Amino acid sequence: MNIAIFASGKGTNFSVIARALKKGRIRARLSLLVCDNKGALVIKRAKEAGVKIALVKREDFSSKKEFESRIIKHLRAEKIGLIVLAGFMRLLSPWFVKQYKNRILNIHPALLPSFKGAEGIRDAFNYGVKVTGVTVHFVDEDMDHGPIILQDAVLIKKDDTPASLEAKIHKLEHRLYPEAIRLFAKGRLRLEGRRVKVSTQ
Repeated sequence: MNIAIFASGKGTNFSVIARALKKGRIRARLSLLVCDNKGALVIKRAKEAGVKIALVKREDFSSKKEFESRIIKHLRAEKIGLIVLAGFMRLLSPWFVKQYKNRILNIHPALLPSFKGAEGIRDAFNYGVKVTGVTVHFVDEDMDHGPIILQDAVLIKKDDTPASLEAKIHKLEHRLYPEAIRLFAKGRLRLEGRRVKVSTQ
């Protein structure tokens, strides 16, 4: 199975996933990075990992449909079977999601359905909850909404700061995301309505 990672920024999850694939923990091939930001550090990471890069900038296209169509052209050329969103700062349209239904994963730095959106860590901290965490889920037509694959929790302690909480969240992301991809690659994820069942084999 060929995997494409979509990212717009630093690419720490990209590197963690790439290492897991290289070590054989995931039976798949990282075939493509899709990036919409020419200044993103993830591009350097992809070059160092020997991963093909598709730099597709939204401003180069007159419509979102044209932008997403160009991305799909790259995906089809590489015969991509799974899309992994890792800090891709654009919402995919329902049309795009339909093309890869149940083949797009996302990671969110909170326990969905709580604290949706781009600032999940900050929002949880500012709200004052005692527990937050990380969610890996299938992507559907709504933001941070698809069926949940894996979740795990992080305690917010009295001496935590937004920065220390972010570090905890990222550490958890780096454990959960490769595991979710591994389960998908082994065919162990089964959707029953909005619930995801993980088979033992």
